[in-house]
Amino acid sequence: MMSDALQHALDLDAQYAWPTYARKPVLFVRGSGMRLYDDDGAEYLDFVSGIGVVNLGHAHPAVARVVRTQVERLVHVSNLYHVEHRAELEERLCRLFGKPSRVFLCNSGTEAVEAAIKLARAWGRQARGDGCYRIVAAERSFHGRTYGALSATGQSAKQQKFAPLLPGFTHVPLNDVAALEEAVGEDVCAVLLEPVQGEGGVYPCTPEYLRAARALCDERGALLIFDEVQCGLWRTGPVFAHRAYGVEPDVMTLAKALANGLPAGAVLARDHVADILKPGDHGSTFAGGPVVCAAALATLDALESEHLGENAERAGAYLADALRALGERTGLVTDVRGRGLMVGVTLARPVARQVADAALERRILLNATSDDVLRFLPPLVCTESEIDTLMGVLEHILGEF
Repeated sequence: MMSDALQHALDLDAQYAWPTYARKPVLFVRGSGMRLYDDDGAEYLDFVSGIGVVNLGHAHPAVARVVRTQVERLVHVSNLYHVEHRAELEERLCRLFGKPSRVFLCNSGTEAVEAAIKLARAWGRQARGDGCYRIVAAERSFHGRTYGALSATGQSAKQQKFAPLLPGFTHVPLNDVAALEEAVGEDVCAVLLEPVQGEGGVYPCTPEYLRAARALCDERGALLIFDEVQCGLWRTGPVFAHRAYGVEPDVMTLAKALANGLPAGAVLARDHVADILKPGDHGSTFAGGPVVCAAALATLDALESEHLGENAERAGAYLADALRALGERTGLVTDVRGRGLMVGVTLARPVARQVADAALERRILLNATSDDVLRFLPPLVCTESEIDTLMGVLEHILGEF
């Protein structure tokens, strides 16, 4: 039976919110680690983590502590002035990125991609002239929902209603080196790739493809941009997914897990690229505030000190093996792919959304990225015991199908 509080939320949402979300009928009021609790006190296991955001798990005490302290001191004064924690976060991110680099702080993954697009086009204009502005991205990619990021996204279903999009973007099949070689011409300022595609259904790049992308960009004078908004920050094991490939980008975008739930994003770029921007070329009202920067520093500290990248590799391998075994038993799983705790599953029938709904009824949060693909993005504190619980629920649900 639906609680009064949930019914009230549903009624208000239906009357006043834009109808852009198909929200599930549950009202969460509290979280801890892998677990969420609704307004009736029921406990749920979370294999979505706010769409890959709460890598530390819900309500991590270290993040909560610094946020509470900073909110009581100072929340916002803008980027016109210096504030505590911002410079330290900038230094920390550049050190993680490696090599001489600079960072721009923003509020989301979409904003990070928008900034990267602007940087790439400004760089292309300065380095190779006004005609160098085209950006090559991958089919099935997802880079955001504002016009630049949406134009870079390789999913026509997300674009059609909002056409015409911005010109200057070309999309090629993922992991097709020949198609990439053909697309990167003299007018290309950048190649934009997710080392592991997220919203598109969890499709990793092959090592050969990323190495070819790096070589092509070097040969033809283009920037290589990695979108690590979802796959970065130890989600796949290493601090950044591209580290497993041994391929380094010129520019990289981050967001989602950067402040464990607070809105934070970043664009990192090599010095020689970032230095073409001058005061006034780009900006953000809210980005880099002291609360978010304090939360981001605490998040990075905890992710490293708790060795959650290592756990992502161990638990991710266990999850992938368990899903493959489930497929063998049920015949309903045709493909399991991903890296670390970023795993996608293709089902033999287009029932992924029904499976996710059935799992919610059994107090497991799952995400369907399409009719036949389930995506697993649990917090990086996920254990084998929690995966075993998930498998038991999934086996029961798939048995019904």
